Amino acid sequence: MITFTAPTIATIENNKRRQQLQQILDLKTKPLGALGRLEALALQLGMIQGTTKPHIEQPQIRVFAADHGLTKHGTSAYPSAVTAQMVENFLQGGAAINVLARQHQIELKVVDAGVDTDFAPHAQLLDCKVRHGSRDALTEPAMTEGECLAALENGMKVAKEAPGNLLIVGEMGIGNTSAASLLLARLGDVPITDCIGRGTGLDDAGLQHKHDILTQVLARHSEATAPLAALAALGGLEVAMMTGALIQAASERRILLMDGFIASVALLVAERLAPGVAQYAVFAHHSVEPGHAHLLTLLNAKPLLDVGLRLGEGSGAALAYPLLQSACAIINDMASFSDAGVSGQNH
Repeated sequence: MITFTAPTIATIENNKRRQQLQQILDLKTKPLGALGRLEALALQLGMIQGTTKPHIEQPQIRVFAADHGLTKHGTSAYPSAVTAQMVENFLQGGAAINVLARQHQIELKVVDAGVDTDFAPHAQLLDCKVRHGSRDALTEPAMTEGECLAALENGMKVAKEAPGNLLIVGEMGIGNTSAASLLLARLGDVPITDCIGRGTGLDDAGLQHKHDILTQVLARHSEATAPLAALAALGGLEVAMMTGALIQAASERRILLMDGFIASVALLVAERLAPGVAQYAVFAHHSVEPGHAHLLTLLNAKPLLDVGLRLGEGSGAALAYPLLQSACAIINDMASFSDAGVSGQNH
């Protein structure tokens, strides 16, 4: 039986610090609560970092890429070859996540978790390949127990070696909405019909076919109910590696700036394997992928943005990143009533 020993995840809760942060925010030169979610975000960042002066340094994006054996059954609108082509696009700086990373000065690296192609060495590419794509989950587990454990450990190593105190995990993998839907259905006890979406653009017939295939996969692996067993049987190499990265980053009290559907599934798995990881998560946006709403409920999450995104790559998280910068600036740099010589609210 596969076993995974997760690092200790410290609680962020500290009543004294929470009160200190709230008081600092309340005494700024504004009406109480006038900066809305920005104030709650500043408080959350302070709690995550264990300080009344939260700050962000050397933010990092890691885009995990892998192929999926299940795509041979036509569950995606795009062929598997697109995964490798998009990795090359990332390395050339041409994808949406590259543009946003440059705009916001976030360091980006691509992680080969299990692409069915061998790449030439590149300064922005981390070779962590476990195998050339996951197995066909319709006929066998997507990963063996050993492969799943290797992916988790490789993800932890990626996070451990990344500098900074904020991590965004993105993904690229044709077929990974299927893997994410399967994991949500199994671990979240959500009907598969409510978990699946059009992914890369399936039409109605394609969506029904995807539903039929995923229903068969769930039946095929009905015994894989524990988090690790479900991840191995139903998941993907990039999802497993993202899970490991999130667990490691949370154990180091880093901010986890979460993207959409696939990243949130990885967080759900991480939370089940290492309870407490989700405390460190800031949810960037509400994806239009149908399963994401269920994930947000399961994780008790309130995303910062709702702008119709469904791209993945970490793009939604990068888009929300300036809000975290602003939250830190407000709590650290905005004057208090006494600092500014401004009369406070009458009591």
